[in-house]
Amino acid sequence: MTERFEVIYDSERWRRFRLLRSEAADMMRPLVDHYIDAVAYGSIARGDISEGSDIDIFIPQPPAPALIEASLERSGIHETMREIVQATPSYAAKGHIYVGERRSYSLPLVNLRTVELEFYGFAGSVNASQIDSGIRVPGVDKRLMLIEPTPSGHVESPIQGREGVVAKMLGISVGVVLDRVRTLRRREKIGRTGVFLKRVLAPEESFGEVFKQLSKRRPAIRRRLRM
Repeated sequence: MTERFEVIYDSERWRRFRLLRSEAADMMRPLVDHYIDAVAYGSIARGDISEGSDIDIFIPQPPAPALIEASLERSGIHETMREIVQATPSYAAKGHIYVGERRSYSLPLVNLRTVELEFYGFAGSVNASQIDSGIRVPGVDKRLMLIEPTPSGHVESPIQGREGVVAKMLGISVGVVLDRVRTLRRREKIGRTGVFLKRVLAPEESFGEVFKQLSKRRPAIRRRLRM
């Protein structure tokens, strides 16, 4: 029998949740205004936020990165740092735009595979309309606990041994759930390892030109481009 634990949120946690949701809505507004689809994912989508929760906005099918940067700048959202990150040779390279402490946008620089897109369903993700409506969605946290929102907080339960049930609930493939379980269990044993590629961009550099240079020098990036 699966152990299920109910967590009741106090007024301070609800206040913090509403504040983070308001920030996420402000971050997504310039994208919505330019008809660019985006989601906020993780604890802010599920509701189980903490004092250290991030606001991560993911843009699954971005136009040219320069257009995104221009729309943010025109809305008064200023970049603090930009970088290109590729976690492993087989994963998609992504551009990251940081706009404050624990506040960022990310966008793929190559076409994503289905398993990479479904990661955001695994963690839980909401679009701008769902944020405006106060909708919370189920997802899995870094402890591999399924978080199911309730009116008073959430119910959490371990996913190990229930991968098929969890995949069906989240609307993703079992393979994605198994892959995330393997990855997070590995991190528990050996700790977080370094990423395959991380390149901070200078103010005058663009994502496109830097990624093109990197792909010329790194065979693994060129292979991922063909996937």
